[in-house]
Amino acid sequence: MRPQRLLLLCLYVLYARADEHEHTYDDKEEVVLWMNTVGPYHNRQETYKYFSLPFCVGSKKSISHYHETLGEALQGVELEFSGLDIKFKDDVMQTSYCEIDLTKGKKDAFVYAIKNHYWYQMYIDDLPIWGIVGEADENGEDYYLWTYKKLEIGYNGNRIVDVNLTSEGKVKLVPNTKVQMSYSVKWKKSDVRFEDRFDKYLDPSFFQHRIHWFSIFNSFMMVIFLVGLVSMILMRTLRKDYARYSKEEEMDDMDRDLGDEYGWKQVHGDVFRPSSHPLMFSSLIGSGCQIFAVSLIVIIVAMIEDLYTERGSMLSTAIFVYAATSPVNGYFGGSLYARQGGRRWIKQMFIGAFLIPAMVCGTAFFINFIAIYYHASRAIPFGTMVAVCCICFFVILPLNLVGTILGRNLAGQPNFPCRVNAVPRPIPEKKWFMEPAVIVCLGGILPFGSIFIEMYFIFTSFWAYKIYYVYGFMMLVLVILCIVTVCVTIVCTYFLLNAEDYRWQWTSFLSAASTAIYVYMYSFYYYFFKTKMYGLFQTSFYFGYMAVFSTALGIMCGAIGYMGTSAFVRKIYTNVKID
Repeated sequence: MRPQRLLLLCLYVLYARADEHEHTYDDKEEVVLWMNTVGPYHNRQETYKYFSLPFCVGSKKSISHYHETLGEALQGVELEFSGLDIKFKDDVMQTSYCEIDLTKGKKDAFVYAIKNHYWYQMYIDDLPIWGIVGEADENGEDYYLWTYKKLEIGYNGNRIVDVNLTSEGKVKLVPNTKVQMSYSVKWKKSDVRFEDRFDKYLDPSFFQHRIHWFSIFNSFMMVIFLVGLVSMILMRTLRKDYARYSKEEEMDDMDRDLGDEYGWKQVHGDVFRPSSHPLMFSSLIGSGCQIFAVSLIVIIVAMIEDLYTERGSMLSTAIFVYAATSPVNGYFGGSLYARQGGRRWIKQMFIGAFLIPAMVCGTAFFINFIAIYYHASRAIPFGTMVAVCCICFFVILPLNLVGTILGRNLAGQPNFPCRVNAVPRPIPEKKWFMEPAVIVCLGGILPFGSIFIEMYFIFTSFWAYKIYYVYGFMMLVLVILCIVTVCVTIVCTYFLLNAEDYRWQWTSFLSAASTAIYVYMYSFYYYFFKTKMYGLFQTSFYFGYMAVFSTALGIMCGAIGYMGTSAFVRKIYTNVKID
């Protein structure tokens, strides 16, 4: 008996392999219909196993499905065999495949699903199909279940290129009755190429709308204006500053003491003083540089490869790239910490390596408790948690260590153009709008203004049912965001230094990072006015992961702002003659 079972298992594995990997079929070869998840239409992330509703399964022997990628497991993909007998190019007339004995409990479960607009997702040859569970009458008194799945499958040669589902057979839900579930399959020849079979799921009218083009053009014009304005102001102002400082050099000591000394030159002995809390600051800068590297690489990969054609491939790619770019975090964070005279470099390396993973995993762990309570498919399996922990400890940490050692040895020596005074200079009184807190709050407005239209498209693709595919737009927006962020932080830092306040490191980082606050505020607007989400699970999922997204974006913007400002500060103090 055991050898027979083993043979059957091998056959099923081969069938599943043909279905999901080869994408080629012989005539009459089995085509597997996978049932994925079911859940309320308005709550995209609140999904449950398809058979958590009292649907019946076909008579065909079950095939088990395993999570092929980490992204698939994390996104709650729960494929279960439908039990339907479907063969390549073999039409099936309407056939009953199982019967539901509709007890009161089962009827109540279906009524609840219909009231909450539940719909389900299936897969044939990796092509997604969606269907609705049922519908209510106009009065909301009687509820009907769709019992007939009418499948129309298009093929081109020996490949499946198109799948359509029509739900028919509306049956009123009455307790203590039997409901027959049926299906039919119609095969038709199609001219759609295999490479283009996902095009029907895209929405060019939404993503390539004139507003999208206009927003990019508008942001681009803002960049040109901002760069021109910053260049003009700084060049004119700095030229005057240099002229004034040169004139002061020609004065004797008495005239210089009687003169009006002010401006950024006066803080040359403190401007390169280490920032407060250098360990945390260096870790944030390193993490921000890594997030920027991940964003850039993933967008480039998404532009080259159609990642949306594979389940969980975008998330899997992001996790792999994040782990692989860990040396970037170690290099920039470790070198900055060394230049600032930090001694506890191992502690800095640990904090830098685990700052982002701890934030993401902490949020996921909290939401996972709610998902487990709801018995949702989004509940992360224990094995997946172990896999993520192993990636953190055995991939991210060692690579971060390599980057830290390289950074400390190659770029860890302080080579500032000015000496740092032993005693800090007192910071003079200044107007309220020159205070670092005010600069930080206002600094994120323009960077947010350059990306908020794109945020709408990204939010809609993630929280609604759109597939984001215009990664060229995203690349342009990333470039625009970097330029705007650097320009804004340079101007903020110049005003701060001119007010003889040398606390520019944290100010430049936080003024750019404050973009995250505006993005998170926008997410509240989007939730209440652009979606119909409801319930504890979906709400906590939305605001939890939006907080993670906003924080990561803020850390990235902060690092970009600091790096640009650091180059600017070094440049202006290199060019001025200082005793």
